[in-house]
Amino acid sequence: MSELESPGVFEALGLGAQTLQAIAALGYDVPTAVQSLAIPLMLQGRDVTVQAPTGTGKTAAYGLPIVERLEESALRTQALVIVPTRELCIQIAEALHGLGRFRQMVTLSVYGGQPYERQLRALARGVQVVIGTPGRLIDHLNRGTLKLQSVRTVVLDEADEMLNMGFVEDIETLLAALPEEHQTALFSATIPPRIQSLARKYLRDPERVSLEAGKAVAPRVRQVYYEVPYHGKPEALARILDLENPDSAIVFVRTRRDADVVAEHLNSLGHIAQAIHGDVAQSQRERVLERFRTGNTEVLVGTDVAGRGLDIPDVSHVINYDLPADAEAYVHRIGRTGRAGQKGEAVTLVTPRERRQLAEIERGINHRLQPLRLPTPADVAMRRRENFREEVLEILDGGGLDPFLAIVDELAATRDVNELAAAAFKMASERKPVRQRRSPKPVASGPTSPSTESPAPSSAAAPRVGSDPFAKPRRTRPTARPATGGDGVARLFLRVGKRHGVRPADLVGAIANEAGITGDDIGDIDLYDTFSFVEVPSGMATQVLNALKTATIRGQPAQATIARPADEEASSRSERPARFDRQYKGRTRH
Repeated sequence: MSELESPGVFEALGLGAQTLQAIAALGYDVPTAVQSLAIPLMLQGRDVTVQAPTGTGKTAAYGLPIVERLEESALRTQALVIVPTRELCIQIAEALHGLGRFRQMVTLSVYGGQPYERQLRALARGVQVVIGTPGRLIDHLNRGTLKLQSVRTVVLDEADEMLNMGFVEDIETLLAALPEEHQTALFSATIPPRIQSLARKYLRDPERVSLEAGKAVAPRVRQVYYEVPYHGKPEALARILDLENPDSAIVFVRTRRDADVVAEHLNSLGHIAQAIHGDVAQSQRERVLERFRTGNTEVLVGTDVAGRGLDIPDVSHVINYDLPADAEAYVHRIGRTGRAGQKGEAVTLVTPRERRQLAEIERGINHRLQPLRLPTPADVAMRRRENFREEVLEILDGGGLDPFLAIVDELAATRDVNELAAAAFKMASERKPVRQRRSPKPVASGPTSPSTESPAPSSAAAPRVGSDPFAKPRRTRPTARPATGGDGVARLFLRVGKRHGVRPADLVGAIANEAGITGDDIGDIDLYDTFSFVEVPSGMATQVLNALKTATIRGQPAQATIARPADEEASSRSERPARFDRQYKGRTRH
């Protein structure tokens, strides 16, 4: 078994000039531990079994040898990469395309849900590397459109996940169809008996590479935990997000329902959050991920499906709202942050009953999480002031203030300069939230005292930060409902409701996704059995309607229109709605 060594440099691994050029273009400085161990073995043509969790650089560990051993002149399938999900398939195809950019490598991703015609045309023209899910690969193999007689390298990525999903027979069918002389690389987070049996059957004298969970966690990830009672989790999460103000974050929960509930709660507080799990349709899932990648969604709330196989970039924060089942799951989750030498934050919420489970995870990763006390509203207010001060200093250091100095000179003739600065700060703080540039320092360390630091259940209408002048501005609830289509607010009618499984978070997410507006722009939501009403600013109504023309919510066409008197009359004859005011934390009113 290969042991962990110093990463060294890519030049020492035996890679050619064009491959090294691609590595430099991608901004990689030094190889990760798994890359240092696996790349030389694969370049020698050895079979390998590699145990390493998400976030350790596995794709490049097998992708670079594939690129290096490529026969550019031969337009035939030379490498096959088998993965469990379509999202991972797309992600790896993009990664390999980048690694092979200077070798003119032709890649193809093959997965279910994509039209056959595109895949058939590409296979007929000829491709050198095929990345695919087992089911669709078997389909092409049976059709005779996927020919494997020239394959020299086959990679099983996330092998344990594929076996858990029931793909063992498909994998064995694909491996049995390969030529006798080929290299097999098996990459897996865990090596259970079924993986060992598969390796013994299909790999020839494989070299074993293993990264222990404790050594696999990126060293630049700060791992902390807060001890809170179960009922205090929603308020604890809100305070942590207010304190950390992450550029992007994934919140991990235990169940699909929890993902929906937590995302809805965060949206009601002004965060742009969306849920992702197995019940989310594929088309909607891709839109959710695209918004998250482009920064239009701040927080992704998901089950462990978001920890594996999804094309999600490095994020600044991972928050374990629910404690993971074991150390392996924990490493998979926090592997989403602190990648490629970047800093990352891993935050875990622990209830008093979960102390023993946390201790088991710490033993499994050979690392103790740092205990922090839950931030108070005063802590959050102080952090915002600190961030605001840093931004002001950055602007001062950046220069380009001459036009504004002229305004100061003009006003200083009749006003106190200190009061002018304070007024400008107030105006700036009310116009946009302060975004921090770097991961913050901890508020305080030391054991948590549940009796003194645990949050009380959140009040529906009470603000969390009091009179903090740097708090994100929130809309006030209107005293009366504006007229439909009148100035200020437009009332939209959507043909989706509770019977379709629609929740307020689904409406907020769909409108924010499709129309590109923020959650703060969405007003009251009235949810009936078969339809719903949503308020948006009148100036954005046309934009929202156009965006929702082809959109579906929970698989149901939205069919959004401006609410008409007939719609209002129908609602008066229907049941009383579940009405949600987004500024009051989703509290139901009747």
